[in-house]
Amino acid sequence: MKYSPIHNLLFIQNRKNFVSKMKPLSLAVFNSNDIYPISADSTMPFQQHRDIFYLSGVDQEESILVLFPDCPKEKHREILFLKETNEHLAIWEGEKLTKDAAYATSGIKTVYWLQDMEKIMYELMTQCDTIYINTNEHYRSSVETETREDRYTKWLKDKYPAHAVAKSATILQNLRSVKNQIEIDLIQQACNITEKGFRRVLNFLKPDVWEYEIEAEFMHEFLRNRSKGFAYSPIIASGNNANVLHYLENNKQCKSGDLLLLDVAAEYANYSSDMTRTIPVSGRYTQRQKDVYNAVNRVKIEATKMLVPGTDWANYHIEVGKLMTSELLSLGLLNKADVQNENPDWPAYKKYFMHGTSHHMGLDTHDYGILTDPMQANMVFTVEPGIYIPEEGFGIRLEDDVVIQNSGAPLNLMKNIPIEIEEIEDLMNS
Repeated sequence: MKYSPIHNLLFIQNRKNFVSKMKPLSLAVFNSNDIYPISADSTMPFQQHRDIFYLSGVDQEESILVLFPDCPKEKHREILFLKETNEHLAIWEGEKLTKDAAYATSGIKTVYWLQDMEKIMYELMTQCDTIYINTNEHYRSSVETETREDRYTKWLKDKYPAHAVAKSATILQNLRSVKNQIEIDLIQQACNITEKGFRRVLNFLKPDVWEYEIEAEFMHEFLRNRSKGFAYSPIIASGNNANVLHYLENNKQCKSGDLLLLDVAAEYANYSSDMTRTIPVSGRYTQRQKDVYNAVNRVKIEATKMLVPGTDWANYHIEVGKLMTSELLSLGLLNKADVQNENPDWPAYKKYFMHGTSHHMGLDTHDYGILTDPMQANMVFTVEPGIYIPEEGFGIRLEDDVVIQNSGAPLNLMKNIPIEIEEIEDLMNS
């Protein structure tokens, strides 16, 4: 890992919070992700399953976490099973976690090698009544690949069919949505790295550079600041490409007079940031571009103010839609008849602003969170309104990451990333 060590108090507290929600005489199991193959002997870079990382800090493959708070043996109330490190492995792949290193990382004292897992699990399963399995129930998930977690769950349920089954997902959706201060600091670090990348690009961008060259500038700055790279697939969209919401090709040339939409952000220690800025390829916005840009920024500012404890996510989007409708009327993109005759299920403003304004953010860019629950302090949300005008050849989106506070305005983790027109133009022309 490139990132600095994380204090294990974070993972100790996360486990304490999780087990406090478990049923009596129950056991929960969490698996690492697989290393996924590409072809021949090639593999994709390893990405740890966020849940086992959240609860242990373990960031390597072939790892299993078991939580059994009512276990008669105190040493078996928290267990890590790890791939055994050895001299051969250390030479070819680098040393894996030792038992001492695993304890320092996670705060878990009992660490076994994986070859002992079935024997130990047999003992534990004779002592518990319920097993918590870990399923992906995120509202945007669409997974066709069988994961290591899936395979382990099948094995466990087949071998021990008499046990009751419960879901970890419900507990984790609630816990992971509210951030510990250590987590907020890690997200802030990711935002700070994103800022460095953005400032680098402001100095680099000029007419005729290619979108992929901009992507390379971000990656250079991210890597040199201890990020492993992008928190999600970067969108580097010049001109009309900005009107494709998930444009990922990044292979067009940036033309004079065009705007460049950048939906790009760094990860740090598996925590995401999520930024969007829209900047002029030539270093200056036209008056029309300024008018639309300022409209989007006004909506963002007012939408941010609404992110307070108790806010209902669905109603929040209705209110943001009203703000956007007003701006689109002022810009001449909508008229009163469009609004009066709109379909309530697809309001008129959706022609130019068709996506949501905010989503949970944390270990995942679209992080865990139950959208029907009121917002709480220490939840982290994006704020990302946009206006997309294909007939005029540009789209503008602006996005920051904010932390809901107990009182007062949300804390903007991206407050130092330039967003006002004057500052962006000054930096690009200095």
